Amino acid sequence: MNGVPVIVVHGGASKIPDHLVYESEQGAKLAALEGYKVLKSGGSCIDAVVKAVSSLEDNPVFDAGRGSVLNEAGEIAMHSLVMRGDTCGVGGVACIQHARNPVQVARIVLDESPHCLLLGDAGLKMARKHNIPEESVDYFVTEHATERFKNFGEYVKAVNGIYNTKEHDTVGAVALDCHGNLACATSTGGITAQKVGRVSDAALVGCGGYADNESAAVCASGHGEAIMKVNLTKTIASYVEAGLAPKEAIPKALKKMNSRVGGSGGAIALDTRGRWGVNFTTERMTWARIGGSDVSGVDKKFVEFGCDAVNIKKECVRL
Repeated sequence: MNGVPVIVVHGGASKIPDHLVYESEQGAKLAALEGYKVLKSGGSCIDAVVKAVSSLEDNPVFDAGRGSVLNEAGEIAMHSLVMRGDTCGVGGVACIQHARNPVQVARIVLDESPHCLLLGDAGLKMARKHNIPEESVDYFVTEHATERFKNFGEYVKAVNGIYNTKEHDTVGAVALDCHGNLACATSTGGITAQKVGRVSDAALVGCGGYADNESAAVCASGHGEAIMKVNLTKTIASYVEAGLAPKEAIPKALKKMNSRVGGSGGAIALDTRGRWGVNFTTERMTWARIGGSDVSGVDKKFVEFGCDAVNIKKECVRL
């Protein structure tokens, strides 16, 4: 058994504008605190990551749940995945609408379905069977999402704009519980003006998220198509299994992705020894960690986990 449970969350890799930095970091801290409360009480890593990502989905600052962006038809289409490291069990939903917390639906698919991924109405049907709260379209569509849709208009422009200018992306969490098990969870509203029916990397095993007790729990953020092409999170986990620490595995995998397909993004990772890492090739990425030392950051200078990293206990009110 591991004596110190750990959770790491992220709120997306992008060029986060200065006026959103505080809200973004506070949102990541609060999500980490929500998940850590589960771990501290002896709860499972799966419960912890679902709790943390639900918090991010409820926060309109992030592109997940409330705050999801609009596709080419001006609609919301959300994607989520939950994976457990002890059995490598997976549950995911893609292109789902109306469910307030897609990550909770993904958890139901993990626990109740023989399948790993359900699309659209199939996921919503399962959500309704288990009384997952629903919301009208107006709940999800923020003023910011509408503005982004008007500004970008076309998917290619959105991709270029998102990762090189001022957008959020996929949210995620990884956790290690007191039993020594790992889990990950992801959620996203996708990319502004994406094609109807596009599936995000966030819903795909080994792309947006991966968890295996024999390697690591990993969540990625960035251009989904690039992440899919190199199976970014599985690549990071494989590097850890081969002997690298998570903080070494992430930049190596990001460098490989960039050299092979030209994509940018970021990732968080955690192994059963409690070793963790965060790195990104975008200008900023919001992240927070609790367990042992409690820190968070947004800018590149915080990636080295030095004394400049914000102490969560001092800077964020406990829930």
